[in-house]
Amino acid sequence: MKHTLILAILGVALIFPALTFGQASKADRIAGYYLTYDDETGKEKSQVHIHKATNGKYVGEIVWLKVPKEANGKEKLDKNNPETKLQSRKVMGLQILKDFTYDAENDEWSEGTIYNPSSGKTYSCYMKFESGKSLKIRGYIGKAWMGIGKTAVWTKEETLRK
Repeated sequence: MKHTLILAILGVALIFPALTFGQASKADRIAGYYLTYDDETGKEKSQVHIHKATNGKYVGEIVWLKVPKEANGKEKLDKNNPETKLQSRKVMGLQILKDFTYDAENDEWSEGTIYNPSSGKTYSCYMKFESGKSLKIRGYIGKAWMGIGKTAVWTKEETLRK
């Protein structure tokens, strides 16, 4: 059952769904910095900043890299991207999470995509807190229930790494 909140300001009644305020703050708890880990070594790899975009959906960019440069000293580029014109963009600052919405019923962020610069592939994705500061990221092909995908766990951090 939905409730409404009515505010009378200067004689004008404004009606809001009561759940809007609580859901917004619960949805926004995903905002912050997350440490990612290398799939093969399990060591720190990057930090991603997740925030709400102007369209109200959640996105995330790479804001720190453990190894920001190639062996030749040049900045890492998105060289594995299947679109040739995008292969020259820098990995630092790259938006890898796009278009997530909060699903209050399942307490998760879904309907988005995750891009893997290491492979150049984009996957459907959902995100959900496991416990405390652990965020489960599940990238998949097809439908989530099909089991064709990969799960990673990112750790929430308080500040941007330098």
